[in-house]
Amino acid sequence: MSYKNFFDNDYFIVVDKDASVLSVPARSGEKDERPVLGRILEIDFGITIYPVHRLDYEVQGLIMFAKNPEAHKAANAWFEKKEVHKTYIALTKPLPDASKDFKVGESYKWMCKLLRGKKRTYESPHGKDSTTIAKLTSIDENGIFHWEMNPITGRSHQLRFELFRHGHPIVGDVLYSSTESFCAGIALRAFKIDFTKAPNHDKFLLPDGLEINKFN
Repeated sequence: MSYKNFFDNDYFIVVDKDASVLSVPARSGEKDERPVLGRILEIDFGITIYPVHRLDYEVQGLIMFAKNPEAHKAANAWFEKKEVHKTYIALTKPLPDASKDFKVGESYKWMCKLLRGKKRTYESPHGKDSTTIAKLTSIDENGIFHWEMNPITGRSHQLRFELFRHGHPIVGDVLYSSTESFCAGIALRAFKIDFTKAPNHDKFLLPDGLEINKFN
């Protein structure tokens, strides 16, 4: 199974994407044999759909597709103008040399310039501005830190890099130095989408927000 159907109307499909499935085709095209969620949905629903945003192959959670060009144009404008807000849950295990002492219940604003490399994202003076709001919600009995993450900008691997940069790689994210295992993909899940600031979202029969459980 590549997804769980969550919300569906005349304009949009929002599903709970599993890890280990691409949102849209990879740059290598047909040479990449990994499953592609967009293609799977087109087959299952029997219609052409239009991607609005993406989740990394390793990441699970809410992802939105438009059913027609009008809805696609509106949703693209919302995301470009930062009128739609996404919230993720991330589980991290601090590296032994992590120097920052984060406090449960506090929020942090992280800013840097990010440049996407061939596989990873890097901090670079030539990169694009990146802003993330991170809130530490709890630390469990196994020493795993639970975060709620809001990407203000939408840079590639933004949340993954920021947590790594602060000494807290996401559990299972070996690309960013995690030595912990996770059941599938990495411990990063998009669990909430807020449409309250998206103009005319009610015209497209969207609620003020959609939310799922934080982890399956």
